Amino acid sequence: MAVMTGASMLADAQSGVDQSLSRHSGSPPLALKQVDAGVLSVGFVDAGPASGPVVILLHGWPYDINSYAEVIPLLVEEGYRVIVPHGRGYGTTRFLSADTPRNGQPVALASDVIALMDALNIKKATLAGYDWGARSAGIVAVLWPERVKALVSVSGYLIGSQEAAKAPLPPKAELQWWYQYYFATARGQAGYEKYRHDFAKLIWQLASPKWAFDDATFDRSAVSLENPDHVAIVVHNYRWRLGLAQGEAKYDVYEQRLAQFPPITVPTVTLEGDANGAPHPLPETYAKRFTGKYVHRLLTGGIGHNPPQEDPRAFAQAIVDADRL
Repeated sequence: MAVMTGASMLADAQSGVDQSLSRHSGSPPLALKQVDAGVLSVGFVDAGPASGPVVILLHGWPYDINSYAEVIPLLVEEGYRVIVPHGRGYGTTRFLSADTPRNGQPVALASDVIALMDALNIKKATLAGYDWGARSAGIVAVLWPERVKALVSVSGYLIGSQEAAKAPLPPKAELQWWYQYYFATARGQAGYEKYRHDFAKLIWQLASPKWAFDDATFDRSAVSLENPDHVAIVVHNYRWRLGLAQGEAKYDVYEQRLAQFPPITVPTVTLEGDANGAPHPLPETYAKRFTGKYVHRLLTGGIGHNPPQEDPRAFAQAIVDADRL
């Protein structure tokens, strides 16, 4: 295992991407480390005691690890070792080979979590995430439950399949997925490449309509979207969901299992913001998917799609509680 910090980090990451994560205004930054894990060189935060129980925090799209800036110190205070990786296509994370498919398939993203755990010699961890991160965490909990101590998932059970995605939704529901259909076109891919900063900011506003984030908060995360593989990963992810792009054959056996919508058996806390403007299932539709110890919480006060950044204390508490279920 090769873990690099400081001057040893990727040269292109040094020149193009912010390598620190500010906890909050006035606090010292948390430096990123870099480790080869599977097909990636992963940029990640590693905070807290090395011997502490491990929590892995997974971010969504179009966000980044700064979503957890205020969650990290809260968990460290509780004695946890906190790992926060940039997903493939974000921040300082890079593919090790130019020949590796820029695959945004959800199971590939979940496999990245296992590869990172293996690279860091982490046998078991509590996983927590929102948006893409929640989906990855849920997939890991289904496919590799022995590696998951507990789970915190915003919007609950997000595992899907290409076959299930063929079924049309009512018009209002389809409207919420406008960007998915935009990305299905060459115009959409070119548009996201050209306007990714403004595009991402619009998604933040629509997904969390009551969150009054400032430009500095957004811009800290927007830097991570300048990753050279970001557009390819995002576009492939949404095209794959519609059956317009193929995944990798090595994941077929996993996809067959996920297409059965298997239950999640690990102790779980699911969260939902009362002002989530992004497409999301209703809690009553997924509660039965969690067959282990299970708690659902509604976060009130105008909380949108990104609870760890909008209500970090409640998110951190959910992790502590899930770990103790």
